Amino acid sequence: MIVATAGHVDHGKTRLVRALTGVDTDRLEEERRRGLTIDLGFAYADWDGRRVGFVDVPGHHRFAANMVAGVTGVDTALLVVAADDGPMPQTREHLDILRLLGIRRAVVALTKADLVDPARLAEADAELAELLAGGPLADAPRIPTSAADGTGLGALRAALLARATEAGADDRPFRFAVDRAFSVSGAGLVVTGFARAGSVAVGDELVLLPAQRPVRVRSVRALDRETARGRRGERLALNLAGAGTDDAGRG
Repeated sequence: MIVATAGHVDHGKTRLVRALTGVDTDRLEEERRRGLTIDLGFAYADWDGRRVGFVDVPGHHRFAANMVAGVTGVDTALLVVAADDGPMPQTREHLDILRLLGIRRAVVALTKADLVDPARLAEADAELAELLAGGPLADAPRIPTSAADGTGLGALRAALLARATEAGADDRPFRFAVDRAFSVSGAGLVVTGFARAGSVAVGDELVLLPAQRPVRVRSVRALDRETARGRRGERLALNLAGAGTDDAGRG
């Protein structure tokens, strides 16, 4: 199961993922210095025997393209809205992106619930209900949470697991959207992303687009674990022979 965050800047997406998984998804020095998510971050957790992966996306409007790359193809969205602010411009923009991408499963985390009184919490929940009404996510559960004191985290995990889907059999040709490409010493090119169709195994030959470069799969990691085969619906890391980072890029 892959979950992507969505929501306005400073509404607590990264802090919430850290509270759920123990992983700080802000991996860049600039992100940590500025306290601002710029690029995609990734975290994994095991809940009730189920492997769950998170893609944490930036909320700032300047990094909307990175957000789109992070949510494309995911199973479920985790819409994060701060209770003190309520819905903000990128809340609406991200909702539009989720709709355009056809994402129909979501859970809403009403964050910073510890910072507001019950009346404001109810008001923020009503604002969200109005925003979602009539759309594909109208029935998404809305859960008050706090990464500071743990409020609602158990309910949030349960709601996400209730929307879990299994990676399914798929006999279509393998199709994989790259969101990161980097070189590992002694291994060469590694690309990560979401398997949109088919499956891939160690030794398979693929074509890297748009460079039209034939490549061979040296190794596969699915949900951050070594495996012989990756399938549609999984987040994968592929070590490829026959190309370098100049041949691969996001998209």
